[in-house]
Amino acid sequence: MKAMILTLLAVLATPAAHAVEYRTVLPKQSTIHFEFRQMGVPVKGGFKRFSTDMAFDPARPEAAHAKIEIDLASIDAGSSEADDESAGKLWFDRGAYPKAIFVARQVRALGNNRYEMRGTLTLKGRSREMVVPVTYTPGKNAASFDGGFVLKRLDFGIGEGMWADVATVANEVRVTFRIAASGN
Repeated sequence: MKAMILTLLAVLATPAAHAVEYRTVLPKQSTIHFEFRQMGVPVKGGFKRFSTDMAFDPARPEAAHAKIEIDLASIDAGSSEADDESAGKLWFDRGAYPKAIFVARQVRALGNNRYEMRGTLTLKGRSREMVVPVTYTPGKNAASFDGGFVLKRLDFGIGEGMWADVATVANEVRVTFRIAASGN
């Protein structure tokens, strides 16, 4: 009987011994992309430089945290002309606001390796609360965290003046990301 209890305790303790907390972000395997419509035509792009500070343990998602800082000067909007235009005051105003920052305050498990991050996105000096769905995919040496959301650019003053007409540039910008991280 004693041996059976010890065996049962060992089995119950095993998952905790194998718990992994993902903290080390793998930049070369991580991406941030966006897509919007300009005059009805899809335009795709992304950001080449961003940093992520995170901690995620699938056994304790409520203790997770994440902060993503995007270097807006690293934009690839499809052409050097579009990249240069994005720097100006009507768009990102990168001289005054060089980064976009998302800070997750709460992570909630939804089941089947799906989670919901609640936090604040600050872009061009304006902050908005956001709910971002994320799918966690464990791997042998690393895990990936894939998610996306729709950003309403006019909420952040992105594309002001003559660019504020949503018939020219849609208000909705689809942002997708993959953050790859290894565990301890």
